[in-house]
Amino acid sequence: MPQPEARTRTILHVDMDAFYAAVEIREDPSLRGKPVVIGSDPRNGRGRGVVSTANYEARRYGVHSALPISQAWRRCPQAVYIRPRIRFYAEISARIFDIFRSFTDQVETLSLDEAFLDVTASRRLFGTGPEIAGRIKRRIAREERLTASVGVAASKYVAKVASDLEKPDGLVVVPAGTERDFLAPLEVSRLWGAGPKVQARLAQLGLHTIGAVAQLDPDALEASLGPSLGRRLHDLANGRDARRVKPAAGRKSHGKEVTFPQDVADRDRVERTLLGLCEGVARGLRRHGIAGRTIHLKLRWDGFETHTRQRTLERPADTTETIWPVARSLFLEADDPRRLVRLIGVSLSGFDARERRTTRAPRRRRRIRQRSGRRRVTRTPSWRRRWTR
Repeated sequence: MPQPEARTRTILHVDMDAFYAAVEIREDPSLRGKPVVIGSDPRNGRGRGVVSTANYEARRYGVHSALPISQAWRRCPQAVYIRPRIRFYAEISARIFDIFRSFTDQVETLSLDEAFLDVTASRRLFGTGPEIAGRIKRRIAREERLTASVGVAASKYVAKVASDLEKPDGLVVVPAGTERDFLAPLEVSRLWGAGPKVQARLAQLGLHTIGAVAQLDPDALEASLGPSLGRRLHDLANGRDARRVKPAAGRKSHGKEVTFPQDVADRDRVERTLLGLCEGVARGLRRHGIAGRTIHLKLRWDGFETHTRQRTLERPADTTETIWPVARSLFLEADDPRRLVRLIGVSLSGFDARERRTTRAPRRRRRIRQRSGRRRVTRTPSWRRRWTR
């Protein structure tokens, strides 16, 4: 019987659709509708290297990830071949993962474009698993103009299988208690650990679907494949997977951003907003007892064109007085006054555990506020006076 929602885990597997290729198409809309292959140029370097990503138009010709570029060229010479820009993709990936972490801190990174999320504890705040998945998909589409496919289930394995079934831009939900029926008609190639050799062995046993593996006596499967693999495949075929989502240790970045209700031309308003974000980030850093060395600025103009800038400091920062001048300088470097601003954001990364500290000035202000009342003490340093006149 299906288990009550409150007692089951809710796991999402989010997989960006042809991520690298989709980013390049977003940046160059003239590529839309054409087969696009991310990898080395087959016309140079004697066709060395492999395909990093191929969009769905290229996949119709049998081009896929890890395929040698020379073979990709033979199958689809008319494709557009683009060298990968990993650093650029990583910047976009970081923003997407910030979306994930706005719903849960239980995020297990699998790659730049793929992650498990345990949203069990987030359901009361953000809704059911499918509702959270839908919100994540909509935010990715709105903020990055990219699509993601999501599987929702009570286990990592089933969620991952589900996310792959209706690509691109899919959302497949497997209610708890229905895993075995969901998996039964699928081919054994979808079992984790069932590579070509294992698939051939299963075929010799007359097992071509996951449902057939689930119905086989586990002892017979263990006798054929060995106790460890046989037991694991039998458990997976029956939808049993108790592994937990394992988030990366430690916080990678801390930041805030604002999307304006309407695109903004007033640069004073943008800078005031940026100042407020810097103050919020600084408070958060001190609250967590951390300080960051690298300041990142995110700027998005009308038309969704996004630019990022960063600067690394000599010493870690956790105060507005340190963060704001650098963030403002990065904004002035990146800004095009002719454009309207849609979004502004600031974040810090590069935390150094050996130098985590809270500066004396904020501690002193907090002590005074505790004794005298919060409104009795304010600060208006020179860099802020222009906003308080």
